Amino acid sequence: MSKKPMFSPSLMCMDLMDIKHQMEILNSRADFYHVDIMDGHFVKNITLSPDFVKAVSSVAKLPLDCHLMVTTPDDFIEPLAKAGAGYICPHAETINSDAFRMIYKIKSLGCKVGVVLNPATPIEYIRQYIHLLDKITIMSVDPGFAGQPFIREMLGKIRQAKEWKEQNGYSYLIEVDGSCNERTFKDLDEAGAEVFILGSSGLFNLDPDLAAAWDKMKKIFHEQTGK
Repeated sequence: MSKKPMFSPSLMCMDLMDIKHQMEILNSRADFYHVDIMDGHFVKNITLSPDFVKAVSSVAKLPLDCHLMVTTPDDFIEPLAKAGAGYICPHAETINSDAFRMIYKIKSLGCKVGVVLNPATPIEYIRQYIHLLDKITIMSVDPGFAGQPFIREMLGKIRQAKEWKEQNGYSYLIEVDGSCNERTFKDLDEAGAEVFILGSSGLFNLDPDLAAAWDKMKKIFHEQTGK
C-alpha cells in the first residue's frame, strides 16, 4: 500500500508581509514548513535565518524543516535548534569531512536530521551514514534560486533512494526540492518521492487565496497520481 504523500510549503515563496495569516491557513493542511537558510557563499542568494525561525515558531503548528544552503553548517545548528527547528538538514557536500559528528550533534539537540544532495552529487556519497538519517532531500534543480527548470536525471536518484530504503528497512523520508508541480508530480510520485516541497509553481501562484491554491494543488496532484 502506497504512503500518503506529504507536502512542505517553502516559506521563502510566501508573502512575507502576510506570513502569519498564511501559516494559519497552512497549519491544518501541510505536513512541514520548508525553511531555506542561505549564507551568500554556498549559494549566492540570502533568504531566511535562525532569527526568522524563532519569529515564526510561535505560529507554526508543523515541524520547521531547515535546509542549510551554507558553507559552514556547524555555525547554524545550535542557533536553529534553540530557535525551534524540527529538522536540520545540511548539504552532504558541506559535511562529509565530519558527517557523523554533525549528525549526532543535531540529534543530541533534539532535532531530526536530514541531508540534502545537489543534483550532481550521487546518492552513493552518503552511503556510509544513510541509515542514521530521518530524511533525504534530493535537489531536482541547482540550489539557490526559485523557478528553475526540473532536472529529469534526478528521477533515477529518487528510485535509488527508494530501493535502498526498501531493501534495508531504512526509515528516512524521501523528499524532493525543486519544481514540484503539475508537470512533475506524476513522475516524482512514481519514482518514489514521499515529501514534495511546494514553491511558487506548485502552490503559491495557483491562486491569490492560499486556501484555494492549496485545494487546486491537491486536485492537480490527485489527477496526476491518483492519490
